[in-house]
Order: sequence, then structure tokens, then C-alpha cells
Amino acid sequence: MAIDDEPLALRQVKSYIDRMPQVELAAACRNAVEAQALLRDMAVDLLFVDINMPDLNGMDFVRQLHNPPLVIFTTAYSEYAIEGFRLDAVDYLLKPFSFADFNRAVGKAQSLLELMRLRDDKTPAASAANEAEGGDCISIKADYKVSLVKHADIIYLESEGEYVRLHLAAGSTITTLFRLKNMESSLPAGRFMRVHRSYIVNLSHVSGYARGRVYLDNGEYVPLGENYRDTFREYIERMHPAAQQL
Repeated sequence: MAIDDEPLALRQVKSYIDRMPQVELAAACRNAVEAQALLRDMAVDLLFVDINMPDLNGMDFVRQLHNPPLVIFTTAYSEYAIEGFRLDAVDYLLKPFSFADFNRAVGKAQSLLELMRLRDDKTPAASAANEAEGGDCISIKADYKVSLVKHADIIYLESEGEYVRLHLAAGSTITTLFRLKNMESSLPAGRFMRVHRSYIVNLSHVSGYARGRVYLDNGEYVPLGENYRDTFREYIERMHPAAQQL
């Protein structure tokens, strides 16, 4: 769905979508109030939302949505960018934007949608596939393909804004368009633990901790956040009662 009070801007978004066979325009709205009414009876995957609009601006419109779709903001004002990303926007296109910019933003949204669908797929076929893989893998979309990464091969995960970097036992890394909080829900809680707002560790690769750091068996360490310290220490003391608390 595209939402913009400027007819020329709305026409541009529509023309760009017409050039992309993988995207279908469900509706084009001249204001956010009209879009609100349509969304009560219509499910969409992605919103293109202008910010400066009469009656209800784009930011407030997105805030009011319950379980909003993915959002790409389109605006002539750069000062809204930080607030836009605080609303978990996929991208922020500054007018006038080119088709290349538009195509890149849509590509990011498509990658995120595919990852969300993989995570949420609970069909019997998907369960059978997981069992065939030993139920010990996570699907990662990166470099234009989906890779199955074994849980045991992940040493830790690092948040980089809209992306997550997986650090693997082989010394390699994989970077994927995903948020750490969503990745956390895709991993088995008994094997992985969040130790910092930007880090999740594989508990089987933890070799020690001290002074706000968690040491890993590949020789690296990650910070241990104050809000996560008690939970981590309780786990260490429960699983390794002989460990000295530092």
C-alpha cells in the first residue's frame, strides 16, 4: 500500500511498483485516514508512507497500527530519519528518490519478509524438514540464498542495527537482514542466551566470564550487560556450581 498526499509522488511510487513484477500494489491512498479504513479489511506486507500529511502524519499513523506491516517511509524531510528507524522502518527514502533506491529498499523488505516467514512456518512439512536436519539448524537468508546453519556452529550473534552478524566456529561470519530480538526467538533458549542488548552467545561455547565480559572458546569475548548479568551468573552457578564468582 502506498500513502502520500502529493499526487505526483504517489504516481511515482505506483510507476516504480509497475516495473517490479514481484510486487503488487494493493491500494494507493491520498491520506492516512483513508489507509486506516482500508487496513481494517485488508492485509498487506509493506507500506510506503509519506510523513508530512494533513490530519494524520505518517509517523503517528504507523504508531497507531496494531501489528503493523513492514514500513518504508518516503519523505522530503531528512530530520525525521532517526524517528523513522525508531519505529523499526525497513528504510527511509528521501525525495526525490531514484528507482535504484526504491528497488534497494524493496529488496530489503523482501529479504526480511522471507526470514519472518521461515521463522513462523509451523506446517507439518516444515517440521518434517527440521527433523530431517536433526532439528538443530536455523535458516539464514544472506547473499541471495537461504543457508541452514547448525546451532552448534554458532559461537555468538552480534547486532548491527537492522542486521545480525553470526560468528561461526570455522572463523567465518554471516550477515543477514534481521533484528536480534527476532533472531533470539528463533533459537533454542536452553542453548543460547542474550548477555547484552547487542549480543547473544551459544552457551556451549562459553569458556568463562569476568568483569563484565563473557569469554568464548574461540579466544574472543563479548560484553556482559548489566541488565543480563544476574541471569547469566545464575545460569553459570546452576550449571557449574564449582565455578568461582567474580
